[in-house]
Amino acid sequence: MTELWNWRIDQVRPTEVWPALAEALGRVVMPLAVADPARLPRYAVVCDIWRAPGEFATIVDCYGVPDTLAELPSVAALARLLERNCVLRDDTLDETRHLLVAPDGTIRPVHFDVRETDDGEVLSNQRLCTEANPGCRGWSRCHRSRWAPDSVLPALAAA
Repeated sequence: MTELWNWRIDQVRPTEVWPALAEALGRVVMPLAVADPARLPRYAVVCDIWRAPGEFATIVDCYGVPDTLAELPSVAALARLLERNCVLRDDTLDETRHLLVAPDGTIRPVHFDVRETDDGEVLSNQRLCTEANPGCRGWSRCHRSRWAPDSVLPALAAA
């Protein structure tokens, strides 16, 4: 149990996320605030879900996710169950670049303007990561990713 997942969801209340997350993961999901490590079932996943400002304002942090669960199919299943877009950081370490996971399971790279506030990180101005954008061409970080500009992986949730 070494995994930490961080996702953001578009336009959904945290109370709607808890049951959908448990179904998507096929596990008991325990709120971080009440999880007692000494009494935690072995198959449970500890999560914190809250609202922040900006786009994709519902934030989901999952702690101690078992190695047997894969992140992309899990977030794709959550997007499908909630019928909402989700975003997660990609592999470039570029704070503006994320993966957008649609309810149909399609995954594509996107960029946001990112601003730090006292209430946390605020995402705004979503745009596709595409060769048409000069910042995504050539030797940019975008090309170091397995999610190259303009790439789309359809229907991952069904896989």
